[in-house]
Amino acid sequence: MADLSLYRNIGIFAHVDAGKTTTTERILKLTGKIHKTGEVHDGESTTDFMEQEAERGITIQSAAVTCEWKGHRLNVIDTPGHVDFTVEVYRSLKVLDGGIGVFCGSGGVEPQSETNWRYANESEVARIIFVNKLDRLGANFYRVVDQVKRVLAANPLVMTLPIGEEDQFVGVVDVLSQKAFIWDDTGLPENYEITDIPADMVDKAAEYREQLIETALEQDEDLMMAYLEEGEEPSEDDIKRCIRKGTRELAFFPTYCGSAFKNKGMQLVLDAVVDYLPNPTEVDAQDLTDPETGEPTGEKAIVSADEPLKALAFKIMDDRFGALTFIRVYSGRMKKGDTILNSATGKTERIGRMVEMQADDRTEITEAQAGDILAVIGMKNVQTGHTLCDPKHECTLEAMIFPEPVISIAVQPKDKGGNEKMGIAIGKMVAEDPSFQVETDEESGETILKGMGELHLDIKVDILKRTYGVDLIVGQPQVAYRETITKEVEDSYTHKKQSGGSGQFGKIDYRIKPGEVGSGFTFTSTVVGGNVPKEFWPAVEKGFKSMMEEGVLAGYPVLDVEVELFDGGYHAVDSSAVAFEIAAKGAFRQSIPKAGAQLLEPIMKVDVFSPEDNVGDVIGDLNRRRGMIKDQEAGLTGVRIKGDVPLSEMFGYIGHLRTITSGRGQFSMEFSHYAPCPANVAEAVIEAAKAKKEEK
Repeated sequence: MADLSLYRNIGIFAHVDAGKTTTTERILKLTGKIHKTGEVHDGESTTDFMEQEAERGITIQSAAVTCEWKGHRLNVIDTPGHVDFTVEVYRSLKVLDGGIGVFCGSGGVEPQSETNWRYANESEVARIIFVNKLDRLGANFYRVVDQVKRVLAANPLVMTLPIGEEDQFVGVVDVLSQKAFIWDDTGLPENYEITDIPADMVDKAAEYREQLIETALEQDEDLMMAYLEEGEEPSEDDIKRCIRKGTRELAFFPTYCGSAFKNKGMQLVLDAVVDYLPNPTEVDAQDLTDPETGEPTGEKAIVSADEPLKALAFKIMDDRFGALTFIRVYSGRMKKGDTILNSATGKTERIGRMVEMQADDRTEITEAQAGDILAVIGMKNVQTGHTLCDPKHECTLEAMIFPEPVISIAVQPKDKGGNEKMGIAIGKMVAEDPSFQVETDEESGETILKGMGELHLDIKVDILKRTYGVDLIVGQPQVAYRETITKEVEDSYTHKKQSGGSGQFGKIDYRIKPGEVGSGFTFTSTVVGGNVPKEFWPAVEKGFKSMMEEGVLAGYPVLDVEVELFDGGYHAVDSSAVAFEIAAKGAFRQSIPKAGAQLLEPIMKVDVFSPEDNVGDVIGDLNRRRGMIKDQEAGLTGVRIKGDVPLSEMFGYIGHLRTITSGRGQFSMEFSHYAPCPANVAEAVIEAAKAKKEEK
């Protein structure tokens, strides 16, 4: 069996355009997996193999590739940088042991890199940093290192320094070995020589080496004492051991520089992956959870091939060979022909063909073991986040949490016969992407697609057209509004029905008041003396809760309401759970309008990059969109403006921004919170909801 200490499961993540996919290409080229390097800007990279990815030059779904470096096996996942596909980054982090955060040498720490970095912190993934594109105009390695400290509040441990800047960038100084790596102009990664450090950099390199040793030795007190008291310099192996420990514990992040496009500095990054990032056995084992409550049971999925099988399906992809299920094996081993249990559905499946992915090429394998990332072809009922395990040892791994969609569009096929075809296609797409949801409006019969942003839905409609041949008529984007209440109400409601035989009776006295933000629905009962017997309390709660789906203003779900049942009355014969449930529903309809019902709208955290000349116009435009500007930060090439803007005002914003900034502006946005709508906006939304109801 393979030695797990020689495995590295790593992801590459960063902002759009920082060069993640190019970095992945270079890793594949250096490790001998591909012979001709494809370029992103020619639409020919290996991992971006969807048509939509090649065309737009962005990565949409995370692709997995396997390669080898210095006897170690690397499973590399290239994740998208675009905020609409954050879910891809999130699910990749779940199954990785380490990562490479790529930052652009001139753009620095950009909006999306902050989001991805935050996710990586939450997932406790060890990372190294690669500052890319140092051959670009305006690139400045030291400024980016400073931003990493300031913006990400992270501790970068500088391992290499750039020799030359912008078009003079020729190589790097390895701070630890105090050698210079200089590449020639052929652009071939193997054409470099190791020389002495250029004279003008000797002092700087020595200064950074001292910082490096001091930071690294904080991980080992004995070495630190020897170094400080006796001036005894530790061996290179000891320093590396300390760096490895600190990286694993997230005390610091080894930081490298180079240019992936020009093939400069990549070998040192690969060495760092092998030297400093953890192997599967060195990462905290995944928690096993209780399938009912989702709470950890205290047990762990120990990474070892001798344990019973525990694996997680983290991605589903449909391609020309059929449905592929990407799986990370945590414990045990998986063989072709094995029968495994899907603990989420309680059904067993047989493992058919197993493949190892090299982007869109694949190699058939017959067995996989703990630490492996592989794909299985043709699994029937497995979805993202399902646990696959040994039928004799059932278990559930900690599930993945996905953000709720904030934007929806209504679609219908252009030709009448396309309904069934559309249904099948959308079904496959929902299985692939949990942040993409579909529902049918029961009253109008329309199909509603929901997603994370305009680009997200735009790409989905494009995939339906090209991959599945379904042409759609797309309606206006709709905002996911919510409703809530603003004041406390004390009220009483009696449900009474007498129609021969046994009747129905339930009387409740209750208080309804606004809950904490984000609390959803909470129910408490303070009834004493049995006026409402205990066995009917759940029915009252159920009645109120079922009404939270549809508010009284415009029929949107209701957020953050507390209900307290404090008294009531019952009838020995006529009272039943059903009677109390109906009473609660009537009570909700009666009291919510009295409690100051209010419409809420989703507010987006918007991060806009604008050239300096256009800042005034961009801010003015955001203000007109009811935006609240929070922060401005000047960079070398322009200004970043951060603010909160209602989603309803952001439709079509990218086109508008490009017009104001002559095509140089960029922006990203993600959902932040819900806030009350101004009266004029709320009126319009309520009117539209009424009109829609009357139409039906």
